[in-house]
Amino acid sequence: MRIETGILYLVSTPIGNLGDISPRALETLRQVKTIYAEDTRRTQILTRHFGIGARLTSLHAHNERSRVDEIKSILAAGNDCALVTDAGTPGVSDPGASLVHFVAEAGFTVVAIPGASAVLTALAVSGFSSDRFLFLGFAPRKGRQRQEWLENCRAARDTVVVFESPRRLAALLADLVDLGLGAAAACVCRELTKLHEEVRRGTLTALADYYEGESVRGEVTLVIDRTGRQTEFDAASDLAAARTEAGRLAKSGASSREIAQTLRGEYGLARNEAYAMALRAGEPGAEEGVVD
Repeated sequence: MRIETGILYLVSTPIGNLGDISPRALETLRQVKTIYAEDTRRTQILTRHFGIGARLTSLHAHNERSRVDEIKSILAAGNDCALVTDAGTPGVSDPGASLVHFVAEAGFTVVAIPGASAVLTALAVSGFSSDRFLFLGFAPRKGRQRQEWLENCRAARDTVVVFESPRRLAALLADLVDLGLGAAAACVCRELTKLHEEVRRGTLTALADYYEGESVRGEVTLVIDRTGRQTEFDAASDLAAARTEAGRLAKSGASSREIAQTLRGEYGLARNEAYAMALRAGEPGAEEGVVD
C-alpha cells in the first residue's frame, strides 16, 4: 500500500509583534509534530506564547544541508513538518532555500504559509516606488564582494531594499555616500512592528551624519530610492551647482566646515569631497562658481 507523503510547510512568523501571526500559521504549527527553527530558543518564545507543543529542532545556515535527508525521511513516512526562521519568511535572507530545492526535487510537496515580511513592510512605509524593487539582502562585510554589492546599489534604477546589522549601519551609509549616492532619498526602518519602532527619512548623507557614532539597536531595513537619475551626483549640472553654492557661501564669510556641511546635506557629496570643495572655494582668487 502506497503511503501518502507528508508536506513541508514554510511558515512565516512575526517580525516583531507576536500579534501579527496569522490564524493559518498557528493552525499549521499546531498540527505538525516537528518544527525546524533557525534558533530554537527564539522560536520557543513563540511556541510557548501560543501553546504549541511540537518538537523544536535546529536548522540554520551551518547545518541546513545535513538536515535534508532527515526531513525527506519524515515526509516519506507520511508526516508533515514545518520550517520557521527567527522572523519573517523562511528562505528570504534566512535558511530554507537550499532545503526547499532538494525537497521539491525529490518530489515532495512544499507549501508556503505567508505572513509578515520586513522587506515589504519597510518598502510600504518608505513611500518610494514599489512597482519594481531590488532586494539585496545583507551587505557583505568586506573585500571584493562588498565592493561588488555596493556597485549593484549604485547601478540600480529601482527602489533598493537591504538588511543590515545595527552595528554596521553607520559604515554602510558612509560607504554609500562615498560612492556618490549621498543625495539619494532613503529610509532607515528599525525595530519594525515593535515597541520602539523607528522610521527615519532623509538623504543618505543626512542619515549617515545622523547615525555616525550612534549606538543603534534592533533589526534594521534600509530602503533607497534609486528610481531617479537626478540623484546621481556625477551629473555635470549638479557639480556646477555645488561649486556655485560653495563660492557663494565662501564670499558670505562661511567657514570651510559650514560650507562642507551644507554641500553634504544639499548635494550629497562624500565627506572628503565636500571639504575639498569648501577649501578650494575659500582660496584667494577663487571665483564664484569656478573654484577648481
